[in-house]
Amino acid sequence: MLRELLPIALWREDAEGRIVEWSLAAQDLLGHRPEHVLGLPATPLLVPDANRELADRLTRRVQAGETMVGTLPVRHRDGHTVPMEMWIVPAADPTGRPGAMLIAVETSEVLRMRENLAAMESLFTQSPIGLALLGPDLRFLRVNDALARMNGVSAAAHVGRRLTEVVPGVNTSALEGLMRQALDSRTAVVDARRVGRTPADPDRDRIWSISYAPLLDRGTRPGSADGAADPARTGRPLGLIASLVDITESQEAHIEVERARHRFALLAEAGARIGTTLDLRQTAQEVVDFLVPQLCDSADVQMLEAVLEPDDPAASSRGVLRRIAAVFPEPAPPSPLLGPGQTFQLPAGSAYERLVLDGRPTFLTDADIPVLFPGKAAESLRDYLSTRFGSARTVPLVARGQVLGAVTVTRLRTREPFDDQDAVLIDEVVARAALNIDNARLYTTQRAAALALQRSLTNSALPAVTGLELTGRYLPASAHDVGGDWFDVIELPGDRTALVIGDVMGHGIHAAAVMGQLRTAVRTLARRDIPPAEMLRSLDAVVADLGEDTMATCLYAVHSPATDTWTIARAGHLPPAVVAPDGAVSFLQGPPGTPLGTGAHDFGTEELPLPPGGLLVLYTDGLIEARDRDLDEGMRKLALALGRADGPLDEVCDGVLARLLVDPAQDDVALVLARTTS
Repeated sequence: MLRELLPIALWREDAEGRIVEWSLAAQDLLGHRPEHVLGLPATPLLVPDANRELADRLTRRVQAGETMVGTLPVRHRDGHTVPMEMWIVPAADPTGRPGAMLIAVETSEVLRMRENLAAMESLFTQSPIGLALLGPDLRFLRVNDALARMNGVSAAAHVGRRLTEVVPGVNTSALEGLMRQALDSRTAVVDARRVGRTPADPDRDRIWSISYAPLLDRGTRPGSADGAADPARTGRPLGLIASLVDITESQEAHIEVERARHRFALLAEAGARIGTTLDLRQTAQEVVDFLVPQLCDSADVQMLEAVLEPDDPAASSRGVLRRIAAVFPEPAPPSPLLGPGQTFQLPAGSAYERLVLDGRPTFLTDADIPVLFPGKAAESLRDYLSTRFGSARTVPLVARGQVLGAVTVTRLRTREPFDDQDAVLIDEVVARAALNIDNARLYTTQRAAALALQRSLTNSALPAVTGLELTGRYLPASAHDVGGDWFDVIELPGDRTALVIGDVMGHGIHAAAVMGQLRTAVRTLARRDIPPAEMLRSLDAVVADLGEDTMATCLYAVHSPATDTWTIARAGHLPPAVVAPDGAVSFLQGPPGTPLGTGAHDFGTEELPLPPGGLLVLYTDGLIEARDRDLDEGMRKLALALGRADGPLDEVCDGVLARLLVDPAQDDVALVLARTTS
């Protein structure tokens, strides 16, 4: 090995000082081919002129039997001198006479090797990185203490053995393949990752970054007089240097960071996909659609009946759950007991009951299945759940301190069971979803109350009155939105009739409640038979008493059949449309008044004669105004829709709605049509 790493030149001289032997290493170091120097005197060829006398003295002493050692310059073939460490020893020449053998190593190479050996020694003894030197047969020649600690095998026990014999538990066949690759290709293999267990830590997988660098012979053999390198020898592998770094902790930290990044990405996605509407069942379905299959193989949302129906005495039992959304691996639920809409009683003392009482997530076991589904009717379902699913977790739906129900997720036995990281992510998704579900629940409850109030306060059938044919419609903005639009018809003394239409600012139960109070006030005041302008002034005081943020528009009209005349007052409401008996359409231009609640009390009165066959049309802004249509354009469209208003009044009303509400309404719509009769 030393001769491979440190080229040693050797030549012999006979008693007359002629060269009789010349090694290949001498050729490499000094540039002379053997056939060019054999038989020539060595001193004139190799010794610089200044050293001739010294060379003669050394030759005589060696021929006398001494061995000489020293640093001497030797002339290269091209004329420059090469400092060399020389060993000159007595040796008989071919004729048996006293001659000399010269052994020489280039001084710079000796120094370099000494430095390299010192660096190697320091590296092996002090480096925290595992290091090993292996021969071409892949057997350990040397290992440092760091590697011995990693492998759990002493450094001495490595020497002379292969990796497969020292640590067989780290996929050694693949690693030796990488070593052979580095030797054959004469190219380093860098940062190969391997996972395994060693005697140093037999119960835990470790992760290593491993690199193999070939040790190559740097010598060259001249192939011609110009010293060209011989490719048969250049870069010949002498062995390997192996380095190992234990990256278990850093990789685990990296994995944890990636998991956290993935968790945040999923939570962001959940925020975008869950709660897109205020529909309770749609929100619950969004929850299960997000969870499956990203995080589990089945998911269902169950809500307490007492939460869904708080006013129903039959639903007051705390332990009754209703499944409102579910997704399973199969296209359909594996049992009717698992389908949406099904209810079941929480078994006393079960994990489910503890969840409802404590509001804490829990893992379910096979032992919980018979408890949840007792009786022979559920036997096939219990078998299905216990054989198909490998892990299950139930997470309470808790919002604003109240348990609403639970979400149960499962994984098939063919999938990794839930771990702590999965549990954290699923619990966070469900916690966020609980707020969306509660918002939808509260909105649904509020909307149901508002609808009930609005239905109770809005006439579904108009009365038959003297001198008028009547029809009307109320349309909420959507199935999920209720506002404060309303209309009413009130019979007055003297066969007269009052029509009122109004629009309370805002939506929801508050707007519906204000509308109800205004409707009640109008009916109460109408019994006193007060004029329209005075009616609006009284209503303005009512709205002012309801608070600074309350405002409404209103139109009050009184029809007298004796004179076929309408008396109309407006409080900021849109002007009614008038269709004359000849079909001409116009809009009243009288004083618009100020909205109720402003305290301005600026209400004027307008008289409108309307002979038999004439039509008065009252409406709210939801009929004519939209995001892509202003009031003026809406009024033009209404006039066009009323251009042929001589048919049955219900058909005219439905035609107006069809012409103006091509797209879904963006606000409540109230519409009243009153046709004078002969």
